[in-house]
Amino acid sequence: MSKTRKLKIAIFTDVFLEVAGGIPSSIQAQKDILERLGHEVTVFCPGRKQPKDKSIVLVPTMRFVRAGGAPTSRGPNFVENFVRQKFPHFSDFDIVHVHYEASCSMAGARLAREFGVPLVQTMHGREDMAIAVNVPHPLKTIAAFLLEFLHSRFIPHEVNVTRDNYLAPTIARAKMWKLMVNQANYADQVLVPSQHFEEKLKHYGVKKPITVVSNGVSDELVARFDKIAKERGVSELRSMKDGEPLRLIWNSRVSHEKRIMPFLKAIRKMTRPVKVSIYGDGNALAQAERYVHKHKLDGSVKFYGAVDHDKILEKMLSQHLSVMTSYGFDTQGLTLLEAEATGLPVFFVDPDMREVVPRAGSVKAGKSPSEMARKLDWVAYHPESIEAMSREMLLCRGEIFQSTQIRKLLEIYIRLASARISA
Repeated sequence: MSKTRKLKIAIFTDVFLEVAGGIPSSIQAQKDILERLGHEVTVFCPGRKQPKDKSIVLVPTMRFVRAGGAPTSRGPNFVENFVRQKFPHFSDFDIVHVHYEASCSMAGARLAREFGVPLVQTMHGREDMAIAVNVPHPLKTIAAFLLEFLHSRFIPHEVNVTRDNYLAPTIARAKMWKLMVNQANYADQVLVPSQHFEEKLKHYGVKKPITVVSNGVSDELVARFDKIAKERGVSELRSMKDGEPLRLIWNSRVSHEKRIMPFLKAIRKMTRPVKVSIYGDGNALAQAERYVHKHKLDGSVKFYGAVDHDKILEKMLSQHLSVMTSYGFDTQGLTLLEAEATGLPVFFVDPDMREVVPRAGSVKAGKSPSEMARKLDWVAYHPESIEAMSREMLLCRGEIFQSTQIRKLLEIYIRLASARISA
């Protein structure tokens, strides 16, 4: 197959519309750049209202159920039957790319197998940690058993995972690793955002080829940021004056898994002046707002709610540090990549994130509120560190553009599509 051949790509994802987040933004960025290169991309996902983009196909969606605030597709059988009716020539797709492990994604994987289309599976993060953090203690095991059982009805579970002292210390977490591993092994090619996640998946039994492909940041988004900075006469190189409040931006979900509460407890412990701008919503928003009000942090912490993703980078222009305090989820953190792309230093706690951001452009703290507070106070006492870190970020930012990462993705697509033709 010639590398100039235009591909027909089907993307299945359980989270895309009506929810803010790094993964939906990354999928949209991939779709945009693939289409500009002349490829045909169709996204299958749950949703309530048909978007203007007709290449986004809404699958059967539950009326009253919203998982984590997002629209939720009906069972895989409903989705499969719908797609067969709407796309009787489904085998015309060159690639099926699946982004999750829930109903819509399972349906996409099964359709790929049914019609003989090469299947790519992206593993974005740790479902075992999602169960551990978001489900109340008495229900963790029950929820994991149920999810793993339902998943096994549609995707073969040929690899078993049992409790251990590594990343599956409970039955619930072992069940979720079993789900993830078997979803990955069902594909022809597995993609992960980081080397450390690849190693963990292999440890628990993933045998299919795994390639690290970054989520990537939209080139156009960064170009608009550069234009805004130029129009305002503001330097992209961040700096901080002595005595100035340390300005922090949180532009992730305001959720338990992102660890918003430990972060706010750290802010309360700080001794230096600080201004925190929080953009986003999530399952911990109400609790976070109550905490800020109770402890009289309203003068330091402001909640702005969800903001259109294409405007977030503009909000980052006046900040000193971008914050990401999640721990153990093996996500890449588009928040951190967007900060790097705009020259904004980052503050994080998960040591695995060292793979994502330049060491000289970032600040790592321990994960406890006291450790975070001490490190943030240190930055505030050393304002010159902001400019040094920002300079490093601007030097490295080209590597995380979507245009750089899409070449890796296309090489995988072309190889799999060529093998199908040759078979």
